[in-house]
Amino acid sequence: MVNTEAKIAKILLETSAIKLSPDNPFKWSSGWNSPIYCDNRTVLSFAEHRKEIKQMLSAKIQAEFAGVDTIVGVATAGIAMGALIADELGLSYAYCRPEPKAHGLKRQLEGRVDADAKIVLLEDLISTGGSSLKVVDYMRAEGYTILGMAAIFTYGFDIADQNFQNANCKYVTLGNYATMIDQAVASGYVKSEYLDRLAEWRKNPAEWG
Repeated sequence: MVNTEAKIAKILLETSAIKLSPDNPFKWSSGWNSPIYCDNRTVLSFAEHRKEIKQMLSAKIQAEFAGVDTIVGVATAGIAMGALIADELGLSYAYCRPEPKAHGLKRQLEGRVDADAKIVLLEDLISTGGSSLKVVDYMRAEGYTILGMAAIFTYGFDIADQNFQNANCKYVTLGNYATMIDQAVASGYVKSEYLDRLAEWRKNPAEWG
């Protein structure tokens, strides 16, 4: 079988969807300092890589979520890949915001979702799970059945695992932080002497830097 974790790491690094900068950290919207910035939307610009991720994530969803008949992308980063995967699997599709739109019809869910749909939510990445789980909460409050969530990448934070466990929501990803760092070192993208600092960040991102 193809090692999807290593393959995803290679794709994200080759397309510059992942940027590593231990000496000059990025500032996240949460206020955290981070040696890594991940924007998986970059992959959409590369046809072959986009196709590979679509196929791998579609296969993962089929294997992990029996009976899925609807894909719902989480706005905004999950919208495009969610639509591609729904098309690959021949499933119904919609997308949902963590909060209602502030103008127009003020919708939170865009598209038609059958009342008895069996839904897998699609994200680009999982950090703490906070915004993703807002969509889970909303969809459940509306009476929908959520089988779980799938994403391209996870940072592997313990808080994310705990948040999804507390919400009783299964999630699966293709790639993860640990494998991506191994690939980055092997390819010379980042120096091996940074490994300890990168590991420290993942253990305590709120206070790192």
